Amino acid sequence: MLQQKLNTKEAARFLGVQPNTLDVWRCKRRGPKYSKVGRRVLYDIKDLEAYFEANTVHTSDSLCQAKQYRGEE
Repeated sequence: MLQQKLNTKEAARFLGVQPNTLDVWRCKRRGPKYSKVGRRVLYDIKDLEAYFEANTVHTSDSLCQAKQYRGEE
């Protein structure tokens, strides 16, 4: 099944950043993976989700909640 690809504006909205931020990240070889098709830059939703998850900051409260959820308390 083909996954929907997002352009820079759509990907920025998905991540909650400005499109300009994605432009800068690409120039600095940072940020989520992307593909170029001709001059078009496209992002796969699963790559955006993976980038978001990889940049999640766990606080001590969120770790305690995770342990409680797993029954490790």
